[in-house]
Amino acid sequence: MDNISVACIVVLNNKILIAHRNPVGQMGGRWEFPGGKVECNEDPELTVKREFSEEFGVNAKPLCLITENSFLHNGKNVLLKAYLVEVDSDGIKNPYVLTEHSEYKWVSIDEIPVENFVDSDLKIYPEVKNFVKNQLKAE
Repeated sequence: MDNISVACIVVLNNKILIAHRNPVGQMGGRWEFPGGKVECNEDPELTVKREFSEEFGVNAKPLCLITENSFLHNGKNVLLKAYLVEVDSDGIKNPYVLTEHSEYKWVSIDEIPVENFVDSDLKIYPEVKNFVKNQLKAE
């Protein structure tokens, strides 16, 4: 595997946090689950914490691995690992400080396919949706 990335699934009040990428790069201007690339010799769970600190200015705690899926990006294999994540702020009362995104919002899990979502996140969407719906039933 050439690269590993994390997708962070934050569930709060039956809604999922999604973020709109800045309009630069190949996936610019599209919606995504927050996350990013695992740096050399970095534990993916540490990546979750680092990405939220850098991109949203909040503390995050990975709770469990939901699913993973591989995809090709620029001719390289990437393993995308989706984690259920807890954050210390909902970004509503005290807005997140964004560095890589133009906006964020909380949506129902069923709204995600309607958004202009990045392809890699859509690959894990069915498993994420099942996980989230099962979690919401259990609450």
